[in-house]
Amino acid sequence: MGFGKNDNEAGSSTNSIPIPREDTPLLGQSKQSSQFKTLANIFIAIVGSGVLGLPYTFMKSGWLFGVCTLFSIALLTYYCMMLLVYTRRKLESVNEYSKINSFGDLGFSVCGSIGRLSVDFMIILSQAGFCVSYMIFISNTFAHLFNSTSSQAHSYLGLTPKKWYIWGCLPFQLGLNSIPTLTHLAPLSIFADVVQLGAMGVVMGKDAVIIAQDKPAVQAFGGLNVFFYCVGVCTYSFEGIGMVLPLESETRNKKSYGLVLGLAMGMISFLYAVFGAMGYLAFGDETRDIITTNIGTGFFSTVVQLGLCINLFFSCPLMMNPVYEVLERRLSQGSYNLWYRWLMIFVIALVALFVPNFADFLSLVGSSVCIALGFVFPALFHFIVFKDEAGLGKLVLDGAIVVLGIILGVSGTWTSLREIFGTVA
Repeated sequence: MGFGKNDNEAGSSTNSIPIPREDTPLLGQSKQSSQFKTLANIFIAIVGSGVLGLPYTFMKSGWLFGVCTLFSIALLTYYCMMLLVYTRRKLESVNEYSKINSFGDLGFSVCGSIGRLSVDFMIILSQAGFCVSYMIFISNTFAHLFNSTSSQAHSYLGLTPKKWYIWGCLPFQLGLNSIPTLTHLAPLSIFADVVQLGAMGVVMGKDAVIIAQDKPAVQAFGGLNVFFYCVGVCTYSFEGIGMVLPLESETRNKKSYGLVLGLAMGMISFLYAVFGAMGYLAFGDETRDIITTNIGTGFFSTVVQLGLCINLFFSCPLMMNPVYEVLERRLSQGSYNLWYRWLMIFVIALVALFVPNFADFLSLVGSSVCIALGFVFPALFHFIVFKDEAGLGKLVLDGAIVVLGIILGVSGTWTSLREIFGTVA
């Protein structure tokens, strides 16, 4: 363990070409963001495709158990986000430490090279995992819209329609991910969230109509055997831990950042809970892993689903840029490398081919990667930095979060893999 000081590696996140980093702001480059702009950035950073798997997860866990788990994960996520902020502020208050811009920089400042390597590795897995889930979503949605239920199981030249759609996306993704800098595609990140919020509104409207007409039988508690599965999906849904430090850096009133972050987390948690519960209450045991496929194939429903697919398709290269930043910094001395990019996209497509269920994969990524980034690392870094001055209670709490995160991560990963491969414990 060593607190990294101002040396070459501490600033090694920079590239020889302007590739967006994990700490690239989403709504402009201003270092004086208003509270409203910070709130909007937090929404963009956190709200993602994971919410579309919540109704299916609530079907497995029960709506009441799912809602309670969701709010518990939201509270723990917010607490750990603030641990990152407090740790960064403490280190930057010591003059000999360089400016800490990102999660990776914080890992280096606290634990040296091993800290940055650990964060970088998890960022690669998480961002690539998000893109795999996008590919699964796109292929499943296309199969739902353009193939009948019976034809989805048929093979054409040895491949099902879902697999054909994934292979069809691959050449276009190779082209998009070949672009050295994708800053001109950044507005798509905002547009994607607008489309997703619109899709959520359409789904909830459909849910409300169905609930009013013919409410199916539902359960409030699905059993403890699905607890780890539910934790994984809920943790995935609150993606965005990597943007916490950059957003705090650019906010005008840093003293109010915790309040703004807490307000955003509360609003997002409420939105998620309502969306997940209504989806399950409307469709009951017929709830699908991608809730938008429950709303039918009418014109308006098709437009909404295609809009989501288009935005997730163009979001893939944006999500992969932190991966390329890490790989090219470590393996190419910061230089652009086409083959690393193509290799990553090919691996993502291969993984998507073998994971048929969207929500199952969300749980896997949430359990195996997001818990480490969201819970274990923040608590561990906070413990190391404050161990000589914090009270016993805070240190015990940090240690408890680390242990809890490891238990949830290992158990959730095993549960998710069991669901994906269809095995029985």
